Amino acid sequence: MAGGFRNRWAWWPGVTDILVPTSLVAQPGRFGGVTSGDCLRGAPVVKDGRLIALDTPRGDTACMVIPKLVEPHCHLDKCHTISRLGQVGGDLHHALASQRTDKVHWNEDDIRQRATQGLTEAHQNGCTLIRSHVDWGDDPAPSLSWSVLVELAEDHPSLQLAALTSIEQWTNPDFGKTVGKVLAFTDGVLGAFVHGHENAREGLEALFTTATQHGLMLDFHVDEGLGSLNGLEMIADVALETMFDRPILCGHCVSLMDRPSHEVKRISDKLARAGITVCALPITNLYLQGRADGTPDRRGITRLRELREAGVSIIAGSDNVADAFCPLGAHDPRAALALACVAAHLDPPFGDWLPAITTDAARALGAATVTVDDTELTDMLTCDVTHTADLLSGRVPLRPAIETLM
Repeated sequence: MAGGFRNRWAWWPGVTDILVPTSLVAQPGRFGGVTSGDCLRGAPVVKDGRLIALDTPRGDTACMVIPKLVEPHCHLDKCHTISRLGQVGGDLHHALASQRTDKVHWNEDDIRQRATQGLTEAHQNGCTLIRSHVDWGDDPAPSLSWSVLVELAEDHPSLQLAALTSIEQWTNPDFGKTVGKVLAFTDGVLGAFVHGHENAREGLEALFTTATQHGLMLDFHVDEGLGSLNGLEMIADVALETMFDRPILCGHCVSLMDRPSHEVKRISDKLARAGITVCALPITNLYLQGRADGTPDRRGITRLRELREAGVSIIAGSDNVADAFCPLGAHDPRAALALACVAAHLDPPFGDWLPAITTDAARALGAATVTVDDTELTDMLTCDVTHTADLLSGRVPLRPAIETLM
């Protein structure tokens, strides 16, 4: 493409060459540039504020360009409560109990302030699309948290809200009718916690029926623990039986670690056929799971490599941030994916894993995928690195492309 664009379009002022991860280009064979590891390298060509191609490299690489990030799983109603929880610690059940005691402080101002803090943090870390789970509560009517976050979402159109219910609640027909109507009215996502419940199958069938009636996406907290849990396969079975055609996201899925290889293969095949995406949440899961006396010797993360090899789409999210479930963390998908790479031995080239926090994550949330080619500069980020490992490390901040390169 040498000189092919010189007389028609302009390069970014002050920029010679850029790097673009090949995995984030829809048509890498037509985008131009030259191959450089897991990236394409070349002089950027812009038309009407859109990056349309790469020309022949002209000099030193200035930066890497990627789409804005996606935060597919967080809890804006719980985040940033650690300062008043004291010294929390323990497994999932301890965390649930500790967070429950904190709800005496949950009023409109408190929820709005903490959720806004979380949203601001996510935006500062390069996120555009964000999905937050929100505790629904015991009653069919929406909780205070849901009402506050629905109002907040009016000012943040890229914020999706998923109702976090218990699968047991779905055995009550009145519960399903009310929740379905509320979610349809507020553009919500239907979610449920599935964790070894005896009547999970009955609840799942009712939940899928409600989602079908109202055209809702599904998002599950499932098998959030090591041991003999079977919710993930049950979800895949119901999805296949009902031929459900809306996006389904399953977060955690930690108990796959305790399944023998032939069972992992069977379940992975069902997930792939059902089009179910699995979301790894390593920060919270590594903190909560596998607890025993002394240092844990188990990994609280799902079988990402096996799932991917079976054709299952995998993504990564931040989950809990500074609350009873994880006193640390941040709303930062880069950090979540980096930890997943360490915990699950996701090897280089790391550009192959970047869709987990960009294109694949957006698709899992039912949104349009944004790739780098022919994309508005306002939808992209730059980072002053020359290797995808440095990008993922988080050592170098992300910056809006529109501010950096225009």
